[in-house]
Amino acid sequence: MRRITGLLRLTRPANVITAVSDILAGITISGYFLNANEYSWKPVILLVISTMGLYAGGVVFNDVFDAKLDAIERPERPIPSGVVSKTAATVWGLLLLVIGIIAAANVHEGYTVSVVLSVAIAVCALVYDKWCKHHFIAGPFTMGLCRGLNLLLGISIMPAAVHSFWPLCLVPVVYIAAITTVSRGEVHGGNKANLYLAVCLYALVIATLLTFSIIQQYWRTAVFLIAGFCGMIMPPLMKAIKQPSGPLIGKAVKAGVLALILMNAAWAAAFGQFYLACIIVLLLPLSILLARLFAVT
Repeated sequence: MRRITGLLRLTRPANVITAVSDILAGITISGYFLNANEYSWKPVILLVISTMGLYAGGVVFNDVFDAKLDAIERPERPIPSGVVSKTAATVWGLLLLVIGIIAAANVHEGYTVSVVLSVAIAVCALVYDKWCKHHFIAGPFTMGLCRGLNLLLGISIMPAAVHSFWPLCLVPVVYIAAITTVSRGEVHGGNKANLYLAVCLYALVIATLLTFSIIQQYWRTAVFLIAGFCGMIMPPLMKAIKQPSGPLIGKAVKAGVLALILMNAAWAAAFGQFYLACIIVLLLPLSILLARLFAVT
C-alpha cells in the first residue's frame, strides 16, 4: 500500500486535474458541443484519459531525472526516500505516457492530429525534465509549450479547429512560463526580479483573456471568472515579492497551478459555454482537496 501511494504521489494528482481542465477548455473552443445532436462522449473521454496519462507520466519523469538532486533538497519525495525505486518509477512513467498516446490515437479515425499532439506533449515533457528545467529561458518556454499543446489537444477533437485557434495556445505558454519563473526560488528562496517578471507575464495573460472575452461578446461571466483567477494568483505572489522565502514562493506556485482551472473556465465562458464553464470550475475544489493530500510541486 505504501508503494502504491508513492506511485500516486509521483503523478501529482492535483495537477492532473488542471490538465483535464485544459482539455475541456480546448473542446469548448473547438465548438464541439454546439451541435447537441451530433457529438459523442467517446472522444471527450479518450482525450481526458490521454491528458491524464501524458501529464502524470511527465511529472513522474521529473522525479526520475531529479532523483540525485532530490536526495539532497527534497529527501521526502518517493524516490529518494526509498518508497519507490527509480526503476519502478521509470516503468510507471513510460506506462502512463504510452496510455496517453494510445488514447489520443483512438480519438479519430482517419485523422492523426490528436496523436501527433500527444507525442509532441510527451517529447516536450521529457525534454523539459531531462535538459531544459534549469535553463533560464528554455525551461519556462518548454514547460509552457506542454500546456499550450495540451490546450490544442482538447481543440483537436475538431481537427479543423486546430488551424483556426492554434494561436490561443500561446496564452498557457506565457502563463506556465510565469509559474516556472516563480518556482525557481522554491527551495532556496528567490530573487525579486524573477517575481516581478512573473507579475508582468500574469498581467499579459489577464489582459489577453479580457480582450478576447470582449471580442467574443460573452464578457460578463468571463470577467467574473477572470476576477476570481486574479484573486487566486496575485495575493500569494505579492506576499512572495515582499518576502521571497522558499515557503511563500511555494504557495505562490501552488496557487498559480490550481488557478489554471479558473483560467480554463474563463475560456469556456468567453466562448459562450456557460454550463461547461461551471463544470470546469467544479474541478477546482477537487484539485484543492488533492493538493492537501499530495504535493503540487
